[in-house]
Amino acid sequence: MHFNQALNTCTTVTGLRVLHCRAIAYGLLPHSVRLATKFIAVAAWVCPTAIYARQMFDEMPHRDSHAWGTILRAYADAGPCEGALLLFREMRHSRAPPDRFTFPPVVRSCTVVSAISAGRQAHCDAVKHGLSSDMHFQSALLAMYAQNGELAEAELVFRETVLKNLVSWTAMVAGYAQNGACEKAAGAFRRMAAAGVRPNEVAVTSVLPVVRSAEEIHGYAIKSGFGSFNAVGNALIAAYGKCGQLDIARQLFGRMRDRTVVSWNAIIAAYQRNREGKMAIEIFRRMLTERVDFDYITLVSVISACASSVSLDVGRCLHRVVRKRGLLNNPSIGNALIDMYAKCGSLEAAREVFDELPQRSVVSWSAMISAYATHGRGEESLKLFSRMKSEGPPPNRLTFLSVLSACSHSGLAVEGREIFNSMKRDFSLTPSLEHYACMVDLLSRAGSLPEAYAFIEEMPIRPDTGVWAALLGGCRVHGDLSMAETATERLLRLDPRCVTGYVLLASVYAEAGRWEDAEKLRKTMKQAAMQKKPGHSLVKTITPP
Repeated sequence: MHFNQALNTCTTVTGLRVLHCRAIAYGLLPHSVRLATKFIAVAAWVCPTAIYARQMFDEMPHRDSHAWGTILRAYADAGPCEGALLLFREMRHSRAPPDRFTFPPVVRSCTVVSAISAGRQAHCDAVKHGLSSDMHFQSALLAMYAQNGELAEAELVFRETVLKNLVSWTAMVAGYAQNGACEKAAGAFRRMAAAGVRPNEVAVTSVLPVVRSAEEIHGYAIKSGFGSFNAVGNALIAAYGKCGQLDIARQLFGRMRDRTVVSWNAIIAAYQRNREGKMAIEIFRRMLTERVDFDYITLVSVISACASSVSLDVGRCLHRVVRKRGLLNNPSIGNALIDMYAKCGSLEAAREVFDELPQRSVVSWSAMISAYATHGRGEESLKLFSRMKSEGPPPNRLTFLSVLSACSHSGLAVEGREIFNSMKRDFSLTPSLEHYACMVDLLSRAGSLPEAYAFIEEMPIRPDTGVWAALLGGCRVHGDLSMAETATERLLRLDPRCVTGYVLLASVYAEAGRWEDAEKLRKTMKQAAMQKKPGHSLVKTITPP
């Protein structure tokens, strides 16, 4: 029997099992490495998980590089991606040398599970074995670094990429966009077109959410022939929603011929993002009326809409749907439920969801810690944070922001200082401007205004308006007029049109009885015209090749 030919036409699990049994009966498996590898590849293609492929792989007495690469690709494609990383570790201790098919699936798996350390190890191994110049590996490496916020390393890989093709350019554009580097995303998009690489719909849909206004790319998409693409239409809805132009988003949605679940998700998310929670819920009801089956992304958006509109009853109904469909093991849904219950004032229900989660990600822990912080229960935030450090995943920057906020709102200055210092000391996390602003807020609320000012002066990075506004807020609470004037002067030096500075200092003047100064400041604020800088249209600078 010609198994290779039969495997090439095999499209079902049942058919594969029949062929597998016959190959064993003929004595070909598991000893033929080449045939076993072919079976693994087909199993990875026809099966929804990598379980069957792994079973075949484990039965092989000898495994070559191609076999390892095939099973790694199976896990990278079907999951769980952690399985690919464990197998890669096992392969490194085996005698099989890696080849150019080994590293791309490993790096793709690292991207999915945010395993940057393992990704860097794979990067080093690829360099050591002379495989780092492979185009597929470089594209995967770019995506891993960019999607996990390591933009400096992504840029280094991109510069070293000899053949900058559509995939590598798109990876950089998407990476910048996902990390909020709006100007860099738009700049990469322009350079991509200038280099003669025609942006595809992925690049267009990636850059749409971060441009100053959706019109910048909308015209380009139409000129390039992407305007009728469903994916571009969905991205345009999302982009206009982000810009607050809900009327245009609604018109685009209304004109779509083929509304997929992604289209419905885009318009629901647009309303949810703009605090139009009631309308987002109404569109979801319409979606159900039209018998469009929703997915977990729909549920996350609608649950978030319940949070912003304080629609606890609808949120509870959605929670029942989640239970009925067995979706509580989806981390995004679980986290959204925690946030919804917390914002609707049902902290006990939020904790019940947290306790029921089969797996708690760092976002889950951070969401629950933030929930306690929002409700002024700082002690419980700290207890949960302590528990997270002992039995959960390592805290990230968002976790520390939530804990510091809890300390600030609960007056736990001593604990806050220790937690801030532990970021770099114990977890090698460099504080961001938000963390510094939170610490200034904590010290200012506690009345330690001179210490807060000294803290700002000693910052290793330049303080932004948020940091000075935090100090100014503390000055208003404690009535320190002199410090308030200093903080405002420093804040307005950074942004002369910052409304927050004027408003807070005016409040300090008013509370000190200096009504004339407060009135003068309000007039100055009105005179400081808040004129928006004109946008830079990509449509004018890019002509479709």
